[in-house]
Amino acid sequence: QVQLVESGGGLVQPGGSLRLSCAASGSIHRIGPMCWYRQTPRAMRELVATITDGGFSNYADSVKGRFTISRDNARNAVYLQMNSLNPDDTAVYYCNAKGTDYTMHYFNSWGQGTQVTVPS
Repeated sequence: QVQLVESGGGLVQPGGSLRLSCAASGSIHRIGPMCWYRQTPRAMRELVATITDGGFSNYADSVKGRFTISRDNARNAVYLQMNSLNPDDTAVYYCNAKGTDYTMHYFNSWGQGTQVTVPS
């Protein structure tokens, strides 16, 4: 079983920055793509950013130029640097990882979520 634990959320003023972290642990053989999603009470879960195990990244149009996703394969960790935050970025942020465990079974794991609040 593979677990993901996020950290780094909080309250930040408009224009400010936050860095989210997510660490994977458990019986990990290999992690493929790692992603950050976000969700508000009124909306579906939105894909924010993706990074492959080779380091290629993609972003939602709403965060391009402001957010940067990165990963540390040695630590099984993924990060999201968020700059120029605005109230529309307020959401619960979730990390997601897909890969294979020691039994070569596929996993698709989610973290518990971390709240990011940017007041208007």
